[in-house]
Amino acid sequence: MVQAPIFHVNADDPEAVAFVTRLALDFRNTFKRDVFIDLVCYRRHGHNEADEPSATQPLMYQKIKKHPTPRKIYADKLEQEKVATLEDATEQVNLYRDALDAGECMVQEWRPMNMHSFTWSPYLNHEWDESYPDKVEPKRLQELAKRISTVPEGIEMQSRVAKIYADRQAMAAGEKLFDWGGAENLAYATLVDEGIPVRLSGEDSGRGTFFHRHAVIHNQTNGSTYTPLQHVHNGQGQFRVWDSVLSEEAVLAFEYGYATAEPRTLTIWEAQFGDFANGAQVVIDQFISSGEQKWGRMCGLVMLLPHGYEGQGPEHSSARLERYLQLCAEQNMQVCVPSTPAQVYHMLRRQALRGMRRPLVVMSPKSLLRHPLAVSSMDELANGTFLPAIGEIDQLDPQAVKRVVLCSGKVYYDLLEQRRKNEQKDVAIVRIEQLYPFPHQAVQEALKAYAHVHDFVWCQEEPLNQGAWYCSQHHFREVIPFGASLRYAGRPASASPAVGYMSVHQKQQQDLVNDALNVD
Repeated sequence: MVQAPIFHVNADDPEAVAFVTRLALDFRNTFKRDVFIDLVCYRRHGHNEADEPSATQPLMYQKIKKHPTPRKIYADKLEQEKVATLEDATEQVNLYRDALDAGECMVQEWRPMNMHSFTWSPYLNHEWDESYPDKVEPKRLQELAKRISTVPEGIEMQSRVAKIYADRQAMAAGEKLFDWGGAENLAYATLVDEGIPVRLSGEDSGRGTFFHRHAVIHNQTNGSTYTPLQHVHNGQGQFRVWDSVLSEEAVLAFEYGYATAEPRTLTIWEAQFGDFANGAQVVIDQFISSGEQKWGRMCGLVMLLPHGYEGQGPEHSSARLERYLQLCAEQNMQVCVPSTPAQVYHMLRRQALRGMRRPLVVMSPKSLLRHPLAVSSMDELANGTFLPAIGEIDQLDPQAVKRVVLCSGKVYYDLLEQRRKNEQKDVAIVRIEQLYPFPHQAVQEALKAYAHVHDFVWCQEEPLNQGAWYCSQHHFREVIPFGASLRYAGRPASASPAVGYMSVHQKQQQDLVNDALNVD
């Protein structure tokens, strides 16, 4: 698939191994292409001190025990060529082992890798809630919005893409509110404008799985591409977007490595659907969630995981929020569920501009990408900031409120629309946009007006055994008034993330909304 050369080499020939290694490195550095070394070798000892491989592979290990070691083969060769005696070889081995036992450096010449190394000292000892330069002048923001929505003459856009870019020009002019794709692309524009590189990978990441991003425009006439975010100005930071291969594990592992080596870049991996990230669970468990605790390796990788229950069945509904929350401890990573374009704009900028470099897991939306209520103004982008919790937005009399519903993500809009339809004034809705690290102070501030309320509900779309309820309810109980009750409103426990019939999905969705809002 990648047309890479493969060099086969016998591990019993150290000189051949060294030659092939140099050859492979020269090939990679010269042609910037992949290359493989097939090292033909064997394992002489067991997997660990307690393992005896001859117990299960007796014939093979009888041969291995009789076979001389690579060191012995090479020492005999050097003696035959009168380069060194066996005594010289033994002395070299003893000196090497003695130096190892003494903890000495075994590299004869230490050459710093200045070209490929980076000092992490600016990213040490930062707190989650410290301030960062989050403002962009409104005039400059408008200029950037115009620039990335303007396409040179001669590029013929597909009709739906042309409509999206026309809408973005209207957003830049203040004639329309920003939708998700417009705000997200504008966040990238502000970062590269400040010299901060942005790297985005994933299946269909240039277009966006749900046809919302269109960071790359495909000319309908000749098939060429144009990326507006690469044309902000001459001295800008790089913007690179890669439509990657269909292997979540391979791509996410690569992007983790990239992010651990390049903290100055906002590195983003997007799953086509959040459900598909389960194909990369080893990378998430072994590296992303625990790499800093195990090896001291900081990483600012962003994972965009489309998540939300829209009747598309068990394989296209859930990014498994509960799995990420279960992995959260010691402030090892962030888990956010942004519900507005302004929130995703500020969230992405915060990740790049703040000194801290820890993974950001995002339950990104699907239907909210075009939801008429999920829009934001230019002022919210220019003068706002990321809000870990968002309080009630309708004009309610706090003293008339009998219940407060806590929620995250898309279900908020279902609750809001149903409450408005019911003309209810006795239920307040508070969104928690960051589930970890849990924003106790921000949530308490949003609940301050409801100190008299004793009826609190956590509402989620996910089944009882999934979502945020089990992993985060202790946080919810810490922020509600002392003595208040907290109960669950959502789907019943389920072995599958979602049902397969639209009619059943719709009934479940309506039932959980009604359960959350019904005060009687």
